[in-house]
Amino acid sequence: MNIAAAVAKRQNVLIALAIHAFTASGIVLAMLAAVSAYKLDWQAFFAWLGIALFVDGVDGPIARRFHVERNLPTISGAALDFVVDYVTYVFLPAFALATGGFTSAPIALALAGVIVFTSALYFADTRMKMKNNAFRGFPAVWNGVVFLFFVFRPPTEVIVGVTLLLAVLTFLPVAFVHPVRVERWRPVTLAVTVVWFVLAGITLAESLAPPAVVAWSLLATSLYLASVAAVQQGLDWFDRARRGL
Repeated sequence: MNIAAAVAKRQNVLIALAIHAFTASGIVLAMLAAVSAYKLDWQAFFAWLGIALFVDGVDGPIARRFHVERNLPTISGAALDFVVDYVTYVFLPAFALATGGFTSAPIALALAGVIVFTSALYFADTRMKMKNNAFRGFPAVWNGVVFLFFVFRPPTEVIVGVTLLLAVLTFLPVAFVHPVRVERWRPVTLAVTVVWFVLAGITLAESLAPPAVVAWSLLATSLYLASVAAVQQGLDWFDRARRGL
């Protein structure tokens, strides 16, 4: 190997390490969110989780762009991502639900237990992704769900119903969109995702008590992101049935 090739290889390894470090920064953000939850500072809690969500959204495309898996095969980016995601998407939101004062302690703890248990099984499911890169089943994005609980403060019956419904959907072959990787309707989905982030930012700036138009727009964009892949899936099933396939 000549000197130029050796230098290029070293540079690629350093870039890969930097990208892995960027992914791992999500767990530091999770720690800061946990400290905020301990202080019952829910505005700061969701702000840290929001930053972690941004990191998770961009680290994958960056890693693929720089061929991290090929340049540094000794570190599993997928495993690292799963560690960070479980803490930020599942464990901390479940903790927030358990301690956020939504309902009685036994019910809150039971719901938190349902979330962490079903999500652990989901993260171990090798069928998590469909052929079109959509998620198979509810992809354990409890950070977004619990965020809406804090914004709207629904009654206990709604919280129990939504939590149990999503826990069941975790194991059903219902499609949920990946905003970046699902190509169908991607421009619209990405636009809605950007709007969701803007609305979430306004909500945080308003201490989780935004104007009604912001709150309901946040709910509307959340419902789009939660249902768009299932709508596409239904349209595909209808088309196949119409053609007798």
